[in-house]
Formats: sequence, C-alpha cells, structure tokens
Amino acid sequence: MIEGFDLAAFVAATLAEDMGQGGDRTSAAVIPADAVLTAVMDSRDPVTVAGLPLAAAFFRALDVDCTIETLVEEGATVPAGTDLMRIHGNARALLTAERSALNTVQHLTGIATLTRHYVDAIAGTGAILLDTRKTLPGLRILEKYATRMGGATNHRMRLDDGVMIKDNHIAVAGGVEPAVRAAKAAGLLDVVVEVDTLEQIPPALAAGADRLLLDNMGPAMLREAVALIAGRVPTEASGGVNLQTIRAIAETGVTYISVGRITQSAPAADIGLDFA
Repeated sequence: MIEGFDLAAFVAATLAEDMGQGGDRTSAAVIPADAVLTAVMDSRDPVTVAGLPLAAAFFRALDVDCTIETLVEEGATVPAGTDLMRIHGNARALLTAERSALNTVQHLTGIATLTRHYVDAIAGTGAILLDTRKTLPGLRILEKYATRMGGATNHRMRLDDGVMIKDNHIAVAGGVEPAVRAAKAAGLLDVVVEVDTLEQIPPALAAGADRLLLDNMGPAMLREAVALIAGRVPTEASGGVNLQTIRAIAETGVTYISVGRITQSAPAADIGLDFA
C-alpha cells in the first residue's frame, strides 16, 4: 500500500502494544462472543483524510471476515460530519481494534489536514511545499505519506537519500566552499547546501552546489537571494515558516519551502467510531 512500509509488522506491533498479554478484558467480559457490530467512522472536523487503509488493516487483523466500506478517498478534503468508513463484523474484534485504528487515522489525517492548509496558503505562487525529517521515530514513512495526501512533496526520506550540507557541516569543514567541493569530489550529485547569509551564496555556487537552502531569511533577504542566484539553481526557503508567513515567503520567488511543522506540530484530527 505504501512503498517501503511493512504494514503487517506495524499492525501486529501496534495491536500487541495495546492488547498486552491478556487482550481486551473489557470486551471479553461484557460482549458475547458471537455478537456483531456495525459502526461508522466519522470526522467531527473538516479534514483532509489519510490513513483509512491502515485502519481497515487493524480491523481485518482481528476479524478476517469483517466487511469494510471505505466512503471517501485518501487525500479527499471533507466537511465536518462526513462518514469515512463503515465496518461490520465481530463486535469483540472490532472494539479491540478500535483504538489502534483511530489513533492512526487521527494522527495521519491531522498531518494531511495541516499540510493542506499550507498548500492552500501558497496556491498560485508556483512555490512547492516540502516536508522534512522532523518526524516521530518509527513513523517517518507514514507521516510523509500523510503529507503527500495533503498535497506536499516529500523531501529526502533518509540521510542516504541525498546530500544536504548544513551549518554544522560547514563549520567543521571550514566554510561553504570547501564543504561543497568535498561533496562534489566524492561524486555526490545534487548537493544541497544551507546558507544563512547573502555572502555565502557566491562561494556555494562557485563550488558547484546544485540547490541552495536559504535558512531563516525574511522575505526581503529572500528576494535579494533569489535575485543573486538568478535561476542558476533551485532555491529552498526554510526556518520560521508558519501559516502567517508562508505566503509572503512564497511570493519571493523561491522554488521550494520546507516546513517541519506539518509533521512535528500537527494536532490529531477529531475522528470517532460510532455504533450504527
């Protein structure tokens, strides 16, 4: 379903975390073994949806015969009160899986929804929203999937996906130019280098940087940087970006804007599972 993601292992580990050694004692005590349940997963907020196939996997892991009807597409933006999924099957199994399924959908939908707000804020500017590696350990593939559902483009997934020379690399290497030249000499293509002053731009370009990450620059300085670079390489604005500032940043002419907040600070969506 999601490239590079072991869904079966994720579902098994998450259910094991929730069920412990004794399983769902409440459902076992109060729900007859042969009872059936029909329930609807619905959103209490306007959201951009992500994670429904994972929710289905949780329910099917405990009741292989359950029937699931997905009512909206992944990445769809829907109003509050929208039914997202209808589930019918063994009541004990579905109630045991409920929290794991909801936690996953709430978290991923929260990321997709916040991402969509950022994408909408820069609509028409030509700038492309990127996510970052500011993700919860173990959940990066899922969280970056959710940003795609919200309309963002994935930045590098891992450290081996590309070369990004940042301020600490530059400090240890002795400057922007030697850092970039070392990366290029190692045969590493698509070298991205972070600069936080206009003075660092000419030596970065001279050394062969393939993209410049313009870090913590305000709109005025970003315009100067974009003019100085003059289209020779793509540009990426980063640092201090929020919903109040991103439009002005996008209008400076940068190619990309990377935002850690869309994964790092997204609130969970209000999604529930109700008896139908």
